Amino acid sequence: MMRPKIVVVLAMSADGKISDGSGSPARFGSAADRAHLETQIAQADGVLMGANTLRAYHTSLTLRDPRLLDQRAARDQASQPLHFICSGSGQFEPAWRFFSQPISRGLITTSQGALNAQAYDFDHVLISSTSTDSSEIGWTELWPQFQNLGIHRLAVLGGGELVASLGAIAAIDELWLTVCPCLIGGRAAPTPYDGVGKLLKETQSLELLSHRIEGQEVFLHYRVAHPPANPVVVAPPAAAALDLQLGQSPPQTE
Repeated sequence: MMRPKIVVVLAMSADGKISDGSGSPARFGSAADRAHLETQIAQADGVLMGANTLRAYHTSLTLRDPRLLDQRAARDQASQPLHFICSGSGQFEPAWRFFSQPISRGLITTSQGALNAQAYDFDHVLISSTSTDSSEIGWTELWPQFQNLGIHRLAVLGGGELVASLGAIAAIDELWLTVCPCLIGGRAAPTPYDGVGKLLKETQSLELLSHRIEGQEVFLHYRVAHPPANPVVVAPPAAAALDLQLGQSPPQTE
């Protein structure tokens, strides 16, 4: 089964939190981290974030760097990737700036969520027929729909519940983590990988591909080791060329 190459991109505090317990927007990253995030988004055909992330920011990050826009044009990509929101309820505030941004919008939801979302400006609605809420999205039934939309590389921007739902089915290929110089704490504060958690004997192995320090932040790049049962990722020639252009080795397939 083919699915997109999925790359998670997150910034976290030094104690492993991506926000505080009240779900405030995580704006503790530097300008360098924002540029790094924009670079990762520019490489993607689609961007995915959870409904709580949208509720925190009310917006998505659009590409502005002329160099990145030129690179997308050279690869025959649209100027902006398709921005997906994962929401079981399909309920939002129409005044959020997300709905007026110059981007194509997609929704991943349930059958009921699709009915609730009819009032909003989504260009594409992907329905998980086996799900009743966003924590139970049947991702494998959605992979063909991503393929039909030309989504070969998907950047996941949070939150932790969404990342964990993809990790539970071994659908994460790479992970970018920016460690920021602050402490947040709190039992209710979300982490990069929430969900029900794993036993130590079930932990997911990572391979460190690169690391760098810029200012007071550490940028970490990991490849996720997939079990043999994981769906094979088949990247189109353009996506494989992009990895080589960026100096990255394509992920191993089973």
